[in-house]
Amino acid sequence: MTSRAAHDPFAGANGFKNSTKFNSKSATFSPGFTVNVNTSNRGSGRGGGSAAPAHRGGGELLPPPDFASPAQVRNYCNAVRAAGVTLAIEVAMGAEILKGVLAAVPDPEGRLGASRIRAFKVARKLQRSADALRDAAKNAAATYSAFQQEYEEEINRVRHRARRPQVPRMDWTQQ
Repeated sequence: MTSRAAHDPFAGANGFKNSTKFNSKSATFSPGFTVNVNTSNRGSGRGGGSAAPAHRGGGELLPPPDFASPAQVRNYCNAVRAAGVTLAIEVAMGAEILKGVLAAVPDPEGRLGASRIRAFKVARKLQRSADALRDAAKNAAATYSAFQQEYEEEINRVRHRARRPQVPRMDWTQQ
């Protein structure tokens, strides 16, 4: 004699069926996260929308790419590195949250572990984005290092002129 729960299409993976009845048409998936879109128009002197996205603090994410001095090259590479690291951390956290949310969605065929596998496959793409952002941060730091190595002669040639000339010191021992 086989149990009715084992052949029921609404039974769980182990054959257990909850005794409470529900309307299957009203059962919907509702993830535990929300998406907020901020459409403020900060700092735009013109009427209408700004072409640049508004980021934290209302400033730009990166400085303008002016490379007139070694300091500007260093500042730009540091800004790219810092933004890449910050975004890589945020995207990696987003991938983990997405994996957790999607793992809670039951598999339509009721297979054991299938929901986790499906969630991993989807979140893997977002994790690759986080890895690419981390690599971008690494390459930005390597860019400045390569700049220093390739242009060491020019940097050193100008560096000695940038120092203040030494003022002759008063020698109080000679009287």
